[in-house]
Parts: sequence; C-alpha cells; structure tokens
Amino acid sequence: MVERRTDREAMPSSSIELDYLPELPDDRSVRIGCIGSGFIMADCHLVAYRAAGLQPLAIASRHPEKAAKVATRHEIPKVYATYQALLADTDLQVIDIAVPPDCLLDVISEVVKHRHIRGVLAQKPLGCNYQQAEKIVHLCQDAGITLCVNQNMRYDQSVRACKSLLDQRVDGKPPLGRPVLATIDMRAIPHWMPWQQRQGWLTCRIMSIHHLDTMRYWFGDPDRVFASFTTDPRTEFPHVDGIGLYVLEYDNGLRCLICDDVWAGPAREGAAPDLGIRWRVEGSEGLARGTIGWPDYPKRTPSTIDFTTTRSGKWHQPRWDEVWFPDAFIGPMAELLVALERGAEPSLNGRDNLKTMALVDACYRSANERRSIELGES
Repeated sequence: MVERRTDREAMPSSSIELDYLPELPDDRSVRIGCIGSGFIMADCHLVAYRAAGLQPLAIASRHPEKAAKVATRHEIPKVYATYQALLADTDLQVIDIAVPPDCLLDVISEVVKHRHIRGVLAQKPLGCNYQQAEKIVHLCQDAGITLCVNQNMRYDQSVRACKSLLDQRVDGKPPLGRPVLATIDMRAIPHWMPWQQRQGWLTCRIMSIHHLDTMRYWFGDPDRVFASFTTDPRTEFPHVDGIGLYVLEYDNGLRCLICDDVWAGPAREGAAPDLGIRWRVEGSEGLARGTIGWPDYPKRTPSTIDFTTTRSGKWHQPRWDEVWFPDAFIGPMAELLVALERGAEPSLNGRDNLKTMALVDACYRSANERRSIELGES
C-alpha cells in the first residue's frame, strides 16, 4: 500500500498530504534474478529488496567469486557463473540488471530469448546513447517483456514529496500556483566507475541524467535545452563532461537551471568541504525547497522538503527517516512488480525513458555545438 506523511499544519480550508513512499506489490514472492554484483546491486538494490520482503532468488556476475560473497550476505540461494546460465533458470520471473551501459544491450538481447521472463528492471542509463536505448525498448516490446528503467532519484523522498505537492489541488488550485523557476544545485564528489574511462564521458549520463529526469518528472518535457561542460580538475582520465550547467526552457515560461559541480572545490586536496545538493521550485503562489541527503552516504541523512504558500504564510517542514541510498531503491522494482500484478505499464517504462535519453543526448550536442537545442530537432 501507499504510505503517506501528512503535513498537519493545514492550509486554511484543506490539508496538504505529501506521498513520498512507493506503492508495494501485494505479492512479494515473485522470484528475481540479479545480474551484477557491484556496489549498486550489493549495497542498494538488495538491501532495499530484503527490507521490503522481496525474493531475490539468483545472482550472476562476471566475477563469480564476488557474486558468491554477495549471495552469502543477502541469503540468495543460487549463484551462476554467467548471466546466460542465470537467464536459463525457469524459476525466475523478473530480472534486475545492474551492468555498465555498454554491456546492457548485449544482456537484454539475451534476456528476450527466454519466454519465462515477464519483467526487466534495467539500470540507467539505458545504454550508451539514444540509439541503443531505442533498440532495448523495441527488443522488450517485441518479446512481450515489461521494461522498467531504474531512474531511482524519482523515489528520493523529497523529490517524490515535491511531485506530490505539485500534483495537489487545494480548492481546485495547485498550492504553489504556476511553476516559474526550478533549480537543482549539486556540489558533490561522486565515485567514478572504472568503465567510464572507456566511454570518455563522466557526469551527464551518470549524475546529470538524474536531475534532468527529475525535471521531466516534475514538469514534463522541456522544449529546448542549453548545456555547457568543462572538465573536472580532479579526474585524470580524458572526458568531455566534468562540471555541467544546464538550462531547460518550456514554452509556457518555466525555466529550469541545473548546476552539477563534481569538482566542488579542492575538498579532497585539503580545503574544508562544502558539499550537498539543494533544489528549489518557485511558483506564482508558493515556494518549495529541499535537500538531497545522498552526498553524506554511508551516513543516513534523509532528504528534506520545506514549502510555503501565499495562503499559509508560513513554512511547512514534513520530515521522515528514510533515505535515498539505499531505501529508495525499492521504488523502481516495486513499481515493476505492481505493474506486472495489474497488467499495466510502469511510469518508468522504456518509452518514457527514451525522452530522458533524448534530453541527455541533446545536452551533449548543445555543449558540443555551443547553442540551444530544440527537443525533437534532427
């Protein structure tokens, strides 16, 4: 069921209830096969699944000894030396894939050969570019497999609470009024993956994709985007997109600004750190602001939301104990399982994610050509 956290400091005529937790499936016995044994699988996916009572049955990795350790830690009964062997296991109904993006198309191409598989949760990004993502979507569609893409920031508690606030109506009107300006400002130092060195890209497809997708989640698809990149002084391997700046324009007048600063000053080189992620949504009738707790990981720092409106005249500050890493990772898998229960399509479906991938590709093109790009521009 959907759990709610309600801000009881009500508006004059009606309370605002912020839904920030995912809906869980009624049947939690669906057998899940896991491909990948890295950090995101071992410390996020599986931690969240076990906490929610889901049933990971098997795991495979290109490093079988690592997969065995993860299986022992999370009490997964079956370990396979290859993902091909795992996919042949007819006890499995859903496959959770967390592999590098340049391996994803090959894995999905094998998944769709097996008729017992009903659903796939694929890690973002959905391939290395839009073209690969489109092939993955078509492969799953042709095989009758429900595809869900793991854009897990949509399940960060403050991001979800903000979406709930934007969708609310008080006396038939949105509490914040018409959205005017939204910003996400990240000053953080991610841990880059070894496979990124062979890609030649750093931030946009890995971190900024979360923030670009969040703007789509909150406001729908922008009409055009301008992006500017500069290299990260700390990262030694060649890359085109270290620090990223983005402007998203909507024809209704809304503007969205994203600053993804993965340098964040010389904090690793001896200076005092000033790290964090802050977001803000300004409307014609109200304001919401929040923080994302992820940069403090592994410390459990919950994300936050504060909001005020012209009707209330004060700040409302609902709080919770859950965190993005790892708690929110139940969200995409739960969404997939609920969709399979109902014979419906998840909101994080492949066709929707193609729009996020197209936006990311447009950002690279914008930065390369030093101009704004109309979405849908050939």
